[in-house]
Amino acid sequence: MLDHVQVLLVGTTHPGNVGAAARALKTMGLSRLALVAACAVDDHARANAGAATDVLDAATVTADVDTALAGAGRVFGVSARPRRHGVPALSPRDAAAEIAGAPDTPVAVMFGREHSGLTNEEIGRCHRLVHIPANPDYASLNLAAAVQVVCYELRLAAVGAALPTAGVDDAPASANHLAGLYDHLARVMAASGYAAAADQKHLMQRLRRLFNRAVPEHTEVNILRGILAAVERRLPPPDGRE
Repeated sequence: MLDHVQVLLVGTTHPGNVGAAARALKTMGLSRLALVAACAVDDHARANAGAATDVLDAATVTADVDTALAGAGRVFGVSARPRRHGVPALSPRDAAAEIAGAPDTPVAVMFGREHSGLTNEEIGRCHRLVHIPANPDYASLNLAAAVQVVCYELRLAAVGAALPTAGVDDAPASANHLAGLYDHLARVMAASGYAAAADQKHLMQRLRRLFNRAVPEHTEVNILRGILAAVERRLPPPDGRE
């Protein structure tokens, strides 16, 4: 997954940012890092990388952008602001969808210097620009944070936005199972005097909408019917006899 994507850090001056960027890559399942005319990897970089020192150790180191981009079929440059260079500017989400949608095309994603970004010449090598729509009143985004945002969107696009569902261990209730719940609810409403017969149709429509939104599990419907059965046992018999 995302093996066709290489993240390039161009002219990075702070080793801590290199380490934090490596950590951002590994957290989102990327592993290919390139350092272009960047500072050396030192103990500070390793400390900030945490458990992603393997990404640092495997990083390619080149002196210029041309060498780093050799073999890249598509180049995306991350810019702090949209520029007028005739290069299409995309949001991280749209860029990620384009990148993840072409897994056979080697892609380079370039991040520029902490204080000045990518040069006009480097942007000229890009097929697309990526602009993170930060707060216009304070658009100061740390390099590693920008890497994290883009890598997150890449992972989200690669996995099809399929997030793990916590705590779901049962199949959704079937239509027939829900129909039994609705009949049970109607019966208890009538027996308890909660709703007159004339109001039940409207109430049941609203309850159906509620359960359709909730998509309850089979076991959850059984729990509700158990509660309803307990209520029924405490209601007087329909003919009034004890």
